[in-house]
Amino acid sequence: MKKVLVATDKPFAKVAVDGIRQVVERAGYQLVLLEKYTAQSDFINAVADVDAVIIRSDKADKDVIEAGKNLKIVVRAGAGYDNIDLAACTQKGVVAMNTPGQNSNAVAELALGMMVYQARKQFNGGSGTELSGKTIIAKGFGMEVYAFDPFVNKADIEKDGVKVVATVEELYKKCQYISLHIPANDKTKKSINFALLSSMPKGAVLVNTARKEVINEEDLLKLMEERKDFEYVSDIEPDCKAVFEEKYKGRFYFTPKKMGAQTEEANINAGIAAANQIVAFFEKGDIKFKVNK
Repeated sequence: MKKVLVATDKPFAKVAVDGIRQVVERAGYQLVLLEKYTAQSDFINAVADVDAVIIRSDKADKDVIEAGKNLKIVVRAGAGYDNIDLAACTQKGVVAMNTPGQNSNAVAELALGMMVYQARKQFNGGSGTELSGKTIIAKGFGMEVYAFDPFVNKADIEKDGVKVVATVEELYKKCQYISLHIPANDKTKKSINFALLSSMPKGAVLVNTARKEVINEEDLLKLMEERKDFEYVSDIEPDCKAVFEEKYKGRFYFTPKKMGAQTEEANINAGIAAANQIVAFFEKGDIKFKVNK
């Protein structure tokens, strides 16, 4: 009987665990839970005899991968997968997957919520601005919608009424609001730099629900100093948080912890999707969402 380990320092909601269990046991597999563990060694010990692992923000590092004697697949319940050691997976012949799209609505709603919060001056009693007429990603607010994605077919984007730009530079020049939804990898780390940010129109707001590593923080601080109209809101605190708190009060907002996927619906969707992908992998050889080579 195959064993599927759910290793979650921040556990799934009970309804999500119940859904995962139903999928796993219906396939004839055994579900093993490791929740609220206190040390990475707990994860390493738990993975020793399992065939598959589902994680959230937990680190499936090289030690974990190597400890899994029977391990064949690791699925990150969510879009980002920088917490999986892809090289270690590839070397050991382990398939690594994510669950793209399962928390996209939750992240989009958070991004828009932070935009409204910042546009209304964090509800401090003063006069703010409206999102209507601004340029970004939100038709529901009456905004002009632009997008840049080198991996999605232009026609697929345009059918939703979104205007496609040819380069990332054009996107930054056009939009007062930029919402980041990119992974942290060798190409994107520190890619959001002074050249891009300084080209944004007056009253610009950068919204980051991705990873802090994609921001060049030195460049961001330089821009905050030079442009009093520029604001930054993020779903993860930057390393330079103390500087923001000292110098730029009212021009930034950081969530207390990463909140993008923290909804009941996203929690359930991502967990059950991960379980279904594991079953499809073992039963059909399906590797549609494989992220390692």
